[in-house]
Amino acid sequence: MKMNKLIFPLMIALVATVAATGCKKGITKVTQLPGPTPQPTGDTGPGNTLPSTPPFTPGPDVTANSNGIPYPNNPWDPTKMNQDRSTYAAQTVHFAFDSAAIKADEESKVIIVSEGLKSDPSAYMLIEGHCDERGTEEYNRSLGERRALALREDLAKDGIDSARVQTISYGKDQPEDPGHDESAWSKNRRGVFVLCHPKPGM
Repeated sequence: MKMNKLIFPLMIALVATVAATGCKKGITKVTQLPGPTPQPTGDTGPGNTLPSTPPFTPGPDVTANSNGIPYPNNPWDPTKMNQDRSTYAAQTVHFAFDSAAIKADEESKVIIVSEGLKSDPSAYMLIEGHCDERGTEEYNRSLGERRALALREDLAKDGIDSARVQTISYGKDQPEDPGHDESAWSKNRRGVFVLCHPKPGM
């Protein structure tokens, strides 16, 4: 009788221990940290035609830029606008190796583009960032974006409404010169200004 009184509590303790151990091994739930879910990053691949910066989306009470020109189908889409590559072809800005800094002798080109946009308030600008062939696809995509954004920021400093300017990076996918030496590379490290106007009906 005394033995049964001792065994019974021991068996209860043993069952409780086994159950607790089994539960711990079965836990697979991961607690999510607060904040947005991280998105996968990496190369967007060649031929990307979407803006690398988020399109400007004005609030419900904003329907025109600082010059009073209505935004075309907010946010404006460069692929649905008339694109002019010739007007500012001579103002293509070239960069030093592995740099997004605008060189002093290239600043005058940005000023010319800025003055042109000021004189044509219906115009918008798409800035393309390009790199030479050295480096990985992903790194050059990022560097091209930084170059385009540097030019956009320079235009903003000169009074151009940032909502009129979008950027895209092609990395090393669209070389100006297909060569494999410094002469070609120096041409390919560039920022290109593409003048955009709304198509009729936009």
